[in-house]
Amino acid sequence: MAGRRVVISSDGGRLRLRETKRGPKTKKGRRRYTGAWREPKVLIVYVVDAEGQRESRFAPFIDATLKGPDAVFALLRSYLQRLGITQADQVLFIADGAPWIWKRVPLLVQALGLAAQQVHELLDFYHAVQHLGQVAALRKDWSAKARTRWRTQQRHLLLRGEVEQVIAAVQGLCRGRHSKAIRTQRDYFIKNKSRMAYAKLIAMKLPIGSGAIESTVRRVVNLRLKGPSLFWCRANAEAILLLRSYYKAGRWNMLKRMATSPLALLEA
Repeated sequence: MAGRRVVISSDGGRLRLRETKRGPKTKKGRRRYTGAWREPKVLIVYVVDAEGQRESRFAPFIDATLKGPDAVFALLRSYLQRLGITQADQVLFIADGAPWIWKRVPLLVQALGLAAQQVHELLDFYHAVQHLGQVAALRKDWSAKARTRWRTQQRHLLLRGEVEQVIAAVQGLCRGRHSKAIRTQRDYFIKNKSRMAYAKLIAMKLPIGSGAIESTVRRVVNLRLKGPSLFWCRANAEAILLLRSYYKAGRWNMLKRMATSPLALLEA
């Protein structure tokens, strides 16, 4: 990691688990079950070059688990420690506005011993724009053209780093029957204001979108574990998440070496 520019992201997917249902068995003697939706947490660590493009020579690290936010951040800490993340030039944490992510990032940074000047936290730009669209949609008295124009104006302000002006613009709309919903959107921008330094990150040629983790969730979870009439036992889902993660990261041979190492054979 010495001198590299590292991007770290995490997000959740969706799959259905086959969980035993209390009560009598079916007429055929089978146990009843529910198909509860559960959210596997997915992580990705990759490297970008001086132009902000992903380095093809560095295979990303991908992993996923159903054990919850603390478990996925424990995995992330383990990977970053082994990679020697403190030697990186820049470390960018980028994700949507999920509280379970951002409240754990400062703890992870502290545990890893990263310096403040190394680390950047960024809210995915396209999620921010989506929230601007939600604000515009709440103005029922506007035409479609007026909504589009307002959203475009605020989008350009975000890109220029003028977050305070965006918050003021949203605040100015907090009136009428939808004022409560608009205030909720305003609070979203206030809460994430420090993570909206898009102009600074663009100048540094670092990503401002979390498309990498969105794509990872799709490839690891959605295309294999999510679908009509798919219900997974928890242990099987965990195993497939691991296999898919390493396969899609291009680290299948690494997983095979880990599985057949003398230490792994002793533990088996």
